[in-house]
Parts: sequence; C-alpha cells; structure tokens
Amino acid sequence: MNIKVFGACCSKCTMMYGYAEEIIKEQGLDATLDKVTDIKEQMKYGIMSLPALMVDEKVISSGRMLSKKDMEKAICKK
Repeated sequence: MNIKVFGACCSKCTMMYGYAEEIIKEQGLDATLDKVTDIKEQMKYGIMSLPALMVDEKVISSGRMLSKKDMEKAICKK
C-alpha cells in the first residue's frame, strides 16, 4: 500500500501526516508513506486544494482536514 499526504508545512497537512503514521503503526499495515510538497506533483494528480490524501494512486480527500477516524476508514478499507 502506498499512502501520500499532499501539503506544505501547514498545521493541517502536518497533522494529517501524523495521523497516517499512527494508523500505519497501530494497524500494522505494510505501507509506504510519503509527504508530497512539490506543486508539480500535486497538479499531476489534479489536486488543487490542500491538504490531500491519496491511497494507492487514488485521491481520497482534497481541500479538507480529515479526522483520524475518517482517515483510518479510508486507509483500512483497502
């Protein structure tokens, strides 16, 4: 599984990345986690608003902060 959190250094982006780290550890997932800050990479996926979450090359959320519970549902349903 590949998880990407898109965003710069804003608090929401940082918090979502932290949630993703916690979920991977708590659920014992075999996953890679990347933080994407490059605007060209964001545009490649059509992401116009941050923060954004992508799981296995599918954009799950863009432009809003997800709760940890919502992130866990999105990540673990795979």
